[in-house]
Amino acid sequence: MIDNPTPPLPHPAAISTTPQSSMRALVLGGGSLKGAFQVGAVMALFESGFVPDQLYGISVGSLNATFIAHEAARQQAATGHVDWEKVGKFLIEFWIRNITKPDDVAVIRSRFRMGYDTVMSRFDGLLDNSPIQNLIRNTIDVEALKTGPVKLKVGAVDIIEGDMCYADANDPNFLDYVYASSSLPFLMPAVQIGGDHRRAFLDGGLREVAPLRVAIEDGATEIACVACHAKKIYNEKFNYRNLLNLMDRVKDITVNQLVNNDIAWAERFASREHLHGRELDLTIIRPTEPLSLNLMKFTSDDIGRMIVQGYQAGTDMLKINRKKGGPTVLP
Repeated sequence: MIDNPTPPLPHPAAISTTPQSSMRALVLGGGSLKGAFQVGAVMALFESGFVPDQLYGISVGSLNATFIAHEAARQQAATGHVDWEKVGKFLIEFWIRNITKPDDVAVIRSRFRMGYDTVMSRFDGLLDNSPIQNLIRNTIDVEALKTGPVKLKVGAVDIIEGDMCYADANDPNFLDYVYASSSLPFLMPAVQIGGDHRRAFLDGGLREVAPLRVAIEDGATEIACVACHAKKIYNEKFNYRNLLNLMDRVKDITVNQLVNNDIAWAERFASREHLHGRELDLTIIRPTEPLSLNLMKFTSDDIGRMIVQGYQAGTDMLKINRKKGGPTVLP
């Protein structure tokens, strides 16, 4: 059992605040390939007029946040402005074009090689995730991110020190943190930051799944968070005799509780802020029922279906907010 106590509410001095200022944050949580749901929800947000000042991502959320920031930077450099609906469409097209089958993300290592490396204390994950790393490397220009119109932070966990770490595009090893943030424990290898074996990192979801805390500490006044996990896990069928499926299921159960804790903490903090006359608008978009996607057997149709689910969830939540008179995402 993983001990993950809910973090205490931060002291006001820990919150970055600037009088007369506001900051919109788009927070993208973890969820492995369920990140396709996130893509659809982001499209709904951008269509509604939501324009982020800062992006935060963990696990697959770090990939989506990085792709969003990169496309915004590309448009800014090419035309002098950013069409956020086109950014959303780019993200959808990117997933549909590039994430079509398991081998696009990772490939299973040979049993002989895996066994040998394990015996020799060189275990490097059940899956080789070089395909997704190559896709990131060939798509992202870090120099463009540095000069783009939106700031970006991604979270990963130092498995030697146990600390949660957030890196921005100015970090000389930024892409290593993106690789690490999306590297699933046991399934994928730990990532050495800058090639230093003393700095090995894995999926930020080990500590935080929805990076709401860091957005609040940075002074966000309006937050839209897209989580890939429903509030409860139901009794959906899966093959628990398959090692990879079982590990993915155990991860989902753990991550489900972590993201519930992250969201509950942020909601309590927002309520406290309102009591003190300070505004912190918080919109949470998440599936109402668990998403189903087999990590080892999926098609582009499955990805497309999940994108549609995310878009529907996003538009539904925004309609509910408007009816309740809650925070609007329109400028």
